[in-house]
Amino acid sequence: MVEGLVQRLRSIVGAGGTAEIGPKQIDKWRLLLTECAEARGGEVSARTRAAALAQTYLKLDDGARHAFLHLISLEFGPAPARVAAAHEAYQRAAGTAGQWDAEAELRAALRSARIRILTQFNAIPQGVKFLVDLRADLLRYLEQDPELAPLDRELESRLAAWFDVGFLELQRITWNSPAALLEKLIEYEAVHEIRSWTDLKNRLDSDRRLYAFFHPRMPLEPLIFVEVALTDRLADNVQALLDENAPVFDAGRADTAIFYSISNTQAGLRGVSFGNFLLKRVIDDLQRDFPKLRHFATLSPLPGFARWVAKNPREPAAAGLTLDAAQLAAGEWRQDSTAVRGINESLAQLAARYLTAAKAARGEGRQPLDAVARFHLGNGARIERINPGGDSSAKGLQQSFGVMVNYLYDLDELEQNVESFAREGAIATSAAVRRLARPKQVQ
Repeated sequence: MVEGLVQRLRSIVGAGGTAEIGPKQIDKWRLLLTECAEARGGEVSARTRAAALAQTYLKLDDGARHAFLHLISLEFGPAPARVAAAHEAYQRAAGTAGQWDAEAELRAALRSARIRILTQFNAIPQGVKFLVDLRADLLRYLEQDPELAPLDRELESRLAAWFDVGFLELQRITWNSPAALLEKLIEYEAVHEIRSWTDLKNRLDSDRRLYAFFHPRMPLEPLIFVEVALTDRLADNVQALLDENAPVFDAGRADTAIFYSISNTQAGLRGVSFGNFLLKRVIDDLQRDFPKLRHFATLSPLPGFARWVAKNPREPAAAGLTLDAAQLAAGEWRQDSTAVRGINESLAQLAARYLTAAKAARGEGRQPLDAVARFHLGNGARIERINPGGDSSAKGLQQSFGVMVNYLYDLDELEQNVESFAREGAIATSAAVRRLARPKQVQ
């Protein structure tokens, strides 16, 4: 069995790996992991071992890290014999005075050594960040190695508990925030690239707000952040919104808050959701500082729109377009001022259909295909307006032919929209969006 595991781990490392994977190396890893799981010598010794084990992992190359995680996933699960015995004892004790002791033993038997190892890592300095980064590695390997799934499920469960929204701190980030933190914003911005320090300063001006969630154990690592523009209208173009030369708007006159960028920063926290809580907390904060605010909306991308059109070549023709997805993404049509208006009208109809009719394969076919739409609709927003030409950047053309969308958070409708979306898959839309979608529905 050991030799078989050695061969599997060697195949994972591959010819390009620098680590020597053999029985001695595996035995060394196994011993370190076992000592960490059993917390030998008390808590202080256990944490010292966990720190040493973390350093061992960080020194490994990518292939060896994969093999190391594979070993944890395969060999450090619950002991089947102990689980079976505990379950049998629980069944016998059900309805007797010993039921609760038997239940406790069953829970203990189901708690794997993987969980104990992860918990030891969590206790060391920088342990939370180590585990978040470790899961980012794990998710990459998982795509080709399904045997890592048990470890991933347990780590995701632990991270969801450790990153419960009750533990997170909402902070407003300003130009006076630490430089190291500002650099992280530039690095992590995932929606609209921050091109320079001047660009960043513009996004932190008096008519803008930027909020982030932090974990107490990762004080300089934003987990998710949202960028907000304070305006007196529903923004329809992101280049105009981010224009560094535009005059600063008097925030005291603002009646509209535009959420124009929401960025998750930690790949290892995929599946751990706190974006909806961020928006609710930010809205509360903005209402307190700016009592005149009445409207809360996004200016959002449609990241899957171009892919959907490319996979459904009949859709552009149904919307009256003569250009295919590749031609639309190239953007040469934008040089023809006569054609732009007609193409934009057709793109608006096509985007309305995409947002309201295209469904993801999972979720019983009820969830919108577009990930951004799923997020905002699931939080109670409605699709308010579709904006052709909303993003003229190369990225905007490639992912959505330049189309953007406003999701409106009507505070009086949020709860009803959330319930209808969760229960029936109902998509809240404005009358204008319904009109756009209706004529082009395909039977």
